[in-house]
Amino acid sequence: MESIDNLKFNEQGLIPAIAQEEDTGEVLMLGYMNEEALRRTLASGEVWFYSRSRQELWHKGATSGNRILVRSVWTDCDGDTILVRAKPLGPVCHTGSRTCFFQQLNEDGTIVTPQDEG
Repeated sequence: MESIDNLKFNEQGLIPAIAQEEDTGEVLMLGYMNEEALRRTLASGEVWFYSRSRQELWHKGATSGNRILVRSVWTDCDGDTILVRAKPLGPVCHTGSRTCFFQQLNEDGTIVTPQDEG
Protein backbone atom coordinates (compact mmCIF):
# COMPACT_ATOMS: atom_id res chain seq x y z
CA MET A 1 0.00 0.00 0.00
CA GLU A 2 1.33 3.40 -0.95
CA SER A 3 0.89 6.61 1.07
CA ILE A 4 1.26 10.38 0.88
CA ASP A 5 5.00 9.78 1.15
CA ASN A 6 4.91 8.26 -2.35
CA LEU A 7 3.35 11.33 -3.99
CA LYS A 8 5.55 13.42 -6.26
CA PHE A 9 5.60 16.96 -4.88
CA ASN A 10 7.61 19.38 -7.04
CA GLU A 11 10.83 21.13 -6.01
CA GLN A 12 8.77 23.74 -4.11
CA GLY A 13 7.02 20.96 -2.20
CA LEU A 14 3.74 21.42 -4.10
CA ILE A 15 1.43 19.17 -6.08
CA PRO A 16 -1.35 20.32 -8.46
CA ALA A 17 -4.83 19.68 -7.08
CA ILE A 18 -7.93 19.75 -9.26
CA ALA A 19 -11.30 20.32 -7.61
CA GLN A 20 -14.11 18.62 -9.54
CA GLU A 21 -17.85 18.79 -8.84
CA GLU A 22 -18.84 15.34 -7.65
CA ASP A 23 -22.23 15.07 -9.36
CA THR A 24 -21.59 16.75 -12.72
CA GLY A 25 -17.87 16.15 -13.22
CA GLU A 26 -17.36 19.87 -13.92
CA VAL A 27 -13.84 21.08 -13.19
CA LEU A 28 -14.12 23.78 -10.55
CA MET A 29 -10.55 24.97 -10.12
CA LEU A 30 -6.89 24.08 -10.07
CA GLY A 31 -4.80 24.91 -7.03
CA TYR A 32 -1.66 23.61 -5.39
CA MET A 33 -1.27 21.72 -2.15
CA ASN A 34 1.75 21.15 -0.01
CA GLU A 35 1.78 18.12 2.26
CA GLU A 36 0.19 20.03 5.14
CA ALA A 37 -2.66 21.32 2.94
CA LEU A 38 -3.29 17.79 1.70
CA ARG A 39 -3.31 16.39 5.23
CA ARG A 40 -5.69 19.14 6.40
CA THR A 41 -7.95 18.43 3.42
CA LEU A 42 -8.08 14.74 4.30
CA ALA A 43 -8.61 15.38 8.03
CA SER A 44 -11.14 18.23 7.85
CA GLY A 45 -13.31 17.21 4.90
CA GLU A 46 -12.85 20.69 3.42
CA VAL A 47 -10.37 21.75 0.75
CA TRP A 48 -7.12 23.45 1.72
CA PHE A 49 -4.56 24.76 -0.75
CA TYR A 50 -1.17 26.39 -0.52
CA SER A 51 -1.17 29.93 -1.90
CA ARG A 52 1.91 30.37 -4.05
CA SER A 53 1.51 34.16 -4.11
CA ARG A 54 1.02 34.56 -0.35
CA GLN A 55 3.28 31.62 0.55
CA GLU A 56 0.80 30.31 3.12
CA LEU A 57 -1.91 27.73 3.69
CA TRP A 58 -5.30 28.72 2.33
CA HIS A 59 -8.56 27.25 3.62
CA LYS A 60 -10.74 27.62 0.52
CA GLY A 61 -13.84 29.63 1.38
CA ALA A 62 -12.83 30.48 4.95
CA THR A 63 -13.32 34.20 4.24
CA SER A 64 -16.15 34.10 1.67
CA GLY A 65 -18.07 31.15 3.08
CA ASN A 66 -17.83 29.44 -0.32
CA ARG A 67 -16.11 26.37 1.01
CA ILE A 68 -15.53 23.17 -0.94
CA LEU A 69 -16.57 19.97 0.84
CA VAL A 70 -14.49 16.89 0.10
CA ARG A 71 -16.30 13.77 -1.10
CA SER A 72 -13.20 11.78 -2.11
CA VAL A 73 -9.55 12.37 -2.97
CA TRP A 74 -7.74 10.60 -5.81
CA THR A 75 -4.24 10.57 -7.26
CA ASP A 76 -3.32 10.09 -10.88
CA CYS A 77 -1.34 7.10 -12.15
CA ASP A 78 1.98 8.95 -11.79
CA GLY A 79 1.30 10.25 -8.28
CA ASP A 80 1.98 13.83 -9.35
CA THR A 81 -1.56 15.27 -9.38
CA ILE A 82 -4.45 15.22 -6.91
CA LEU A 83 -8.15 15.14 -7.84
CA VAL A 84 -10.65 16.22 -5.20
CA ARG A 85 -14.21 15.14 -5.96
CA ALA A 86 -16.22 17.72 -4.09
CA LYS A 87 -19.40 19.60 -3.31
CA PRO A 88 -18.97 23.37 -3.56
CA LEU A 89 -20.95 25.58 -1.18
CA GLY A 90 -21.40 28.53 -3.49
CA PRO A 91 -19.30 29.96 -6.31
CA VAL A 92 -15.74 28.65 -6.40
CA CYS A 93 -14.03 31.40 -8.40
CA HIS A 94 -13.03 34.71 -6.82
CA THR A 95 -14.92 36.38 -9.71
CA GLY A 96 -18.19 34.93 -8.43
CA SER A 97 -18.41 32.25 -11.13
CA ARG A 98 -19.28 28.71 -10.09
CA THR A 99 -16.03 27.52 -11.74
CA CYS A 100 -12.70 29.15 -12.51
CA PHE A 101 -12.92 27.70 -16.04
CA PHE A 102 -15.47 30.01 -17.66
CA GLN A 103 -13.36 31.54 -20.45
CA GLN A 104 -12.80 29.87 -23.81
CA LEU A 105 -9.52 30.10 -25.73
CA ASN A 106 -10.33 30.17 -29.44
CA GLU A 107 -8.22 28.90 -32.34
CA ASP A 108 -7.28 32.49 -33.24
CA GLY A 109 -5.87 33.05 -29.76
CA THR A 110 -8.70 35.22 -28.46
CA ILE A 111 -10.24 34.51 -25.09
CA VAL A 112 -13.99 34.91 -24.74
CA THR A 113 -16.46 34.51 -21.95
CA PRO A 114 -19.58 32.70 -23.27
CA GLN A 115 -22.01 35.42 -22.15
CA ASP A 116 -19.94 37.89 -24.25
CA GLU A 117 -20.75 35.97 -27.43
CA GLY A 118 -23.63 37.29 -29.53
